[in-house]
Amino acid sequence: MTTSKSSFSLVRTPLDLQFRTATLTAREVLSPNYVRVRLEGDDLYGFTSLGSDDHMRLFFPDETPDSVEEMRAAPSREYTPLVWDENWLEVEFAIHGDEGVAARWAATAPIGSQIGVGGPRGSAVLTGTPGSWFLAGDETAIPAMRRFAALIGDQPARIVVEVRGSEDEIAFDAAVKVEWLHRGDSPAGSALISFLEGLKESDAVGEDPFVFVAAEQSVVKPGRALLARWGVETDHAIVKGYWKRDENEYHAPH
Repeated sequence: MTTSKSSFSLVRTPLDLQFRTATLTAREVLSPNYVRVRLEGDDLYGFTSLGSDDHMRLFFPDETPDSVEEMRAAPSREYTPLVWDENWLEVEFAIHGDEGVAARWAATAPIGSQIGVGGPRGSAVLTGTPGSWFLAGDETAIPAMRRFAALIGDQPARIVVEVRGSEDEIAFDAAVKVEWLHRGDSPAGSALISFLEGLKESDAVGEDPFVFVAAEQSVVKPGRALLARWGVETDHAIVKGYWKRDENEYHAPH
């Protein structure tokens, strides 16, 4: 349960919205359905992401565009920046067969392909130190959970990730052991929803928790119900749908 005075907060911080172009320079297959790509380019100088749950918009042209306007007109999707430095950025993609322009690009685009990068336009910055941590999501939330997990110290913590099967469990550098849920052929989010609905008040991970829950949109209702059971204020949690079944243009709330 939460304490009367919290040791942390989420501070909404705007960022200057910038559009950049970059080049695909490397691809690493982490599992049959999950890849990491490396983007490089001088436009990435100055790129920053202050919040672990940040979203940037990636633009996927069919071929090298002749202008920035053409790049900005390409199909786009939102992703969480994973790691970056002066002139490079790494992003991870969940690949579900041949679904969607982003998955196809991440899995098959030739090295040297161009991509557009917009944002992030704002961050929810976690300041202070939570008394405990609860991170739960599907494979689309792994980058955000990786970033939050890097902040965990010796506080009580629990990390739960839903994937299709054991072949999709990937190395996860975290202070606590990751619990993997396998949905098999059931709809994405179903195993995670069942898990969340089964958590009782007595299962709260610890005092003054930060709670992060993100997956397919249907996870939002059971995620918010969990906050109520655990007595967690909504401004000490992030609960959101990262994607929506059968809606490619869905935008996760910021």
